[in-house]
Amino acid sequence: MDLHQSQINEPAGDPKMVDEKEQNSIVTQESLHTTDSSFDEANEARATEKANAIRQACDLRDFDALVSYATSEGGFLNDDVRRVAWPILLQCDRRESNHDFTGWEDLPPHADEEQIQLDVNRSFVYYPDGSDEEIATKKDELSQLIKQVLRKYPMLCYFQGYHDIVQVLYLVLGGHEAAPAVAQISLLRIRDYMLPTLSPALKHLQLLPAIIELADSSLRHHLAEIQPFFALAATLTLYAHDIQEYSDIARLFDFLLAEEPVVSVYLFAAIILSRREELLEIPEEEPEMLHFTLSKLPNPLDLDGLIRSAVRLFKDYPPESLPFGAWKQVPSCSALKTSRGLVPTHSKDEALRYFKQQTRQLRYEESREKAVAFLWNHRRTIGSVAVTVLIGAMSIYIRRKGLDSTIWSYLGRLKSTLQHRGYL
Repeated sequence: MDLHQSQINEPAGDPKMVDEKEQNSIVTQESLHTTDSSFDEANEARATEKANAIRQACDLRDFDALVSYATSEGGFLNDDVRRVAWPILLQCDRRESNHDFTGWEDLPPHADEEQIQLDVNRSFVYYPDGSDEEIATKKDELSQLIKQVLRKYPMLCYFQGYHDIVQVLYLVLGGHEAAPAVAQISLLRIRDYMLPTLSPALKHLQLLPAIIELADSSLRHHLAEIQPFFALAATLTLYAHDIQEYSDIARLFDFLLAEEPVVSVYLFAAIILSRREELLEIPEEEPEMLHFTLSKLPNPLDLDGLIRSAVRLFKDYPPESLPFGAWKQVPSCSALKTSRGLVPTHSKDEALRYFKQQTRQLRYEESREKAVAFLWNHRRTIGSVAVTVLIGAMSIYIRRKGLDSTIWSYLGRLKSTLQHRGYL
């Protein structure tokens, strides 16, 4: 008899034992279901308790408590709570907002409105779900939101990726309530990115190698051949351009809005450190591969873990302690420096003054760089002119001092000596 046939003909066993096994299986499944249900209920109770505590902190305008909740696991939990907490963190809730957008449609169009519309047309790719008509409506409202803020503050320069930030605020707060929030985040937090050039943003990135040097000098040495431009897209857009899950970016904004602007750079440093083993496997002789790897955020993101790491890095290595003079290179009028410390920070009017100061400083730096470049490119011509002018000035000086006969006599003797020795 073959094996297959023997298995078919095996006795089925005691029916009572089979019934007991089935009953035990049913009891076990019911127990698991009860345990899962109890676990869910406990989680729901904790979430409700935390949401109530956050709302109470909002009522009391307890910024320290809000920062603590934003940093803790899960952040503000859901959009209902965020709609209360975010305006307070941005100082634009109804008690504090001083932005009036009445009649914005009659203001002159912003210089970048054509580019704004092109970018808005590419928005809402990953979230939210909706029909074509619903998405089209959201795009119109997003476009109107950006335009009213930039028409109100025409000195702000639009940058590609700005719409990604505004999109998150719009989806959480709604079109009407989002306008003051967009104005506040533009003036107080990402002001450096809305200047005529992005050179201030590039100075922000120089903080990264300085942070990594203190946290992990061997990793910093491994990355020494690449500039930190790989972090530009993420930090410029507060990570809204790179994160594809709405729940993730909303949760991350809880943290970023509760902390001062420079913490966004520390977050990217935490991301780099979390990828240490992966990066060390790439040879130093392949800087292009290192740059490519760092320019893409890891997927999935352990947001709560990265947030804890960023907070720890910021506490252990504050900006003032960073090497390479990285913090000194950031201008005193930068949003990174004028927003040091917990909220609330400076006012809208102060932000506008800082913006003008930054613009003047940028123009001065551009003029200086152009002058240096001109001198370098024409160094040979300038050098010849300088020598000619110097010789002319020396000749005038010699004649005025009556030294011309003495010098010519000395040169005559030197010529005779050289001829005598055969050099001439």
